[in-house]
Amino acid sequence: MREALENDLRAVLNGALNMLGTVERMLPVAADVLLRENVDRLPEVKALDREVDAQEAQIEAECLRIIALHQPVARDLRMVALILKSLSDIERMGDYVVHVAEDGAELAQAPALKRYVNLARMLERLGEMSENLRTAIADRDVTRAEATVQMDDEVDDLYEQIQRELVTYMLEDPRNISKALMLMRVGRSLERVGDHMENIAERVRYWVTGQREG
Repeated sequence: MREALENDLRAVLNGALNMLGTVERMLPVAADVLLRENVDRLPEVKALDREVDAQEAQIEAECLRIIALHQPVARDLRMVALILKSLSDIERMGDYVVHVAEDGAELAQAPALKRYVNLARMLERLGEMSENLRTAIADRDVTRAEATVQMDDEVDDLYEQIQRELVTYMLEDPRNISKALMLMRVGRSLERVGDHMENIAERVRYWVTGQREG
């Protein structure tokens, strides 16, 4: 019975890691649409997001089956709870990446307001965060999970910097307002992706140690 439970737990954990990996694969495609105006890749982002949604439904059903069948306790139950709570975070991350690609495709219809240096850095940093987070979960590494939380600080700082720059552009020329607001929305979407990763990373300590942050 224990072996069957462990196999089932391993399967749902790997499923969640794969789901996070799917979102991670979406990031460079969205970057291609936004930064290089490669609008033909927008359907690719949306197809990957549908994959994320399908993975969420499958893993959620499997987690509920584990609870009903095995009635896990202690760390096993904490793992199932971590996965169930994190599924919605990962699904929302996928939605936000789609928003970035959609806004990028719309922005590509007119000359760029500016070079998207900070948005490019945010996308790059989010990819690094996701990779770090997947490793932290796979290795049950609390220290690495906490490092992921710290990485989100840079994402937040970049978002604030983008907002300040865009307000300046809007004040200089009202014709920039529409495009600047859309770029702010892109920044906000990326900032939210980071927040959802942070949510997941913060749960790793409780899963591994049974202790919540003091």
